[in-house]
Amino acid sequence: MLFFFMGELFAGLIATAMSWLPDWAWLQALDWLFWILYGAVIVLMLAYGFVIVANLIGAPFYGYLAELTEKHLTGQEVNTDDSWASIIKDIPRALWREVQKILYYLPRAIGLLIIGLIPVVNLVAAVLWFLFNSWMMALQYVDYPADNHKVSFPALRRLLGDTRLSAFGFGLPVALAAMVPVLNLFVVPAAVCGATAYWVRENGATRT
Repeated sequence: MLFFFMGELFAGLIATAMSWLPDWAWLQALDWLFWILYGAVIVLMLAYGFVIVANLIGAPFYGYLAELTEKHLTGQEVNTDDSWASIIKDIPRALWREVQKILYYLPRAIGLLIIGLIPVVNLVAAVLWFLFNSWMMALQYVDYPADNHKVSFPALRRLLGDTRLSAFGFGLPVALAAMVPVLNLFVVPAAVCGATAYWVRENGATRT
């Protein structure tokens, strides 16, 4: 229903924008490009929406998966208490961590959504959405090993900001995979393991 109303609004904005342009055939044909870009924005929104839901459901267990992955990579224990009782006790904190990520995501996503609804300006919206999704994928999954080392979410943002190119290098393929039906079902656990390997590589000498 939301996407239907957004589509109706977008159609009206396109019609208004087209009425302002000169009556040249090639310019009037741009409306199909606007619709393609609008569709790309919706796909990117849905892809990250799927990730948000999956992470809310599995957050405590993904932290445990990150622990096991790091132990496999380094041979060192991250947390000495890996009992089910400890995992269950961690659920409220893990869910709050996910809420922090959603609160970081929403205002920026709304801003990009508004840009995506403006004809002509939305020519860059799909690219901005993809870059933002790639950044969020890095934040989302590197957060699990970072949280295991008691690194706060704001501190993690600063850490990844200092190595932004490598963060995008990790987040970009994850964002692409999250857009592919069926494949996106396997993205989350694979991304947690990949993010842990990224964390070990980038922060191995400075972990606490």
